[in-house]
Amino acid sequence: MPRTTTDTVPRGRLSGLGQPVLESGTCTLRPWRASDQASVVAAFDDPDIRRWHARSMTAEEAAAWIAHWPDRWRAETGAGWALAVNDEPVGQISLRHLNHADGVSDVSYWVMPAFRGRGVASAALGTLAVWAFDVLGLHRIFVDHSTRNPASCAVATRAGFRLEGTKREDALHADGWHDMHLHARLAADVAPAG
Repeated sequence: MPRTTTDTVPRGRLSGLGQPVLESGTCTLRPWRASDQASVVAAFDDPDIRRWHARSMTAEEAAAWIAHWPDRWRAETGAGWALAVNDEPVGQISLRHLNHADGVSDVSYWVMPAFRGRGVASAALGTLAVWAFDVLGLHRIFVDHSTRNPASCAVATRAGFRLEGTKREDALHADGWHDMHLHARLAADVAPAG
């Protein structure tokens, strides 16, 4: 059933609201804290996270990365959450390029090795999508990932993001150009069961 625009938060009003904490059932999506710096460094020390996100992070870079999220929230251009279990970060999810005018955003996510395969990322992605559709009034959220990353493909699919196609040589990774799968979920799509 389509939502009405009166149920959404118009652009320009998010800055007066604190970034929400969301519960996914498998983890808590909470804003990043300065005290999470070591967890971010450890995450980007993982070869898989480094491979798919095409970067590593020093302690200074991690601190700057954490510090930029409140500014993005206030500017309404993006939002990042730590995926926390027992209040400790085990992953991340973010609306990276929030476009209120078009009602569109892309999303990225990663999970630390010890918490992979537990449904953390797909539950967080589904939770974030419902919140972004219902509260922000977004129309479309999309995910793109390397075709060589079947785990990310499974996360997106389980969260109700349909595979729409393949973008040829769309992202440069350390080992060369990768074709990228494009998945998307619309506000009008029926959420997957569970």
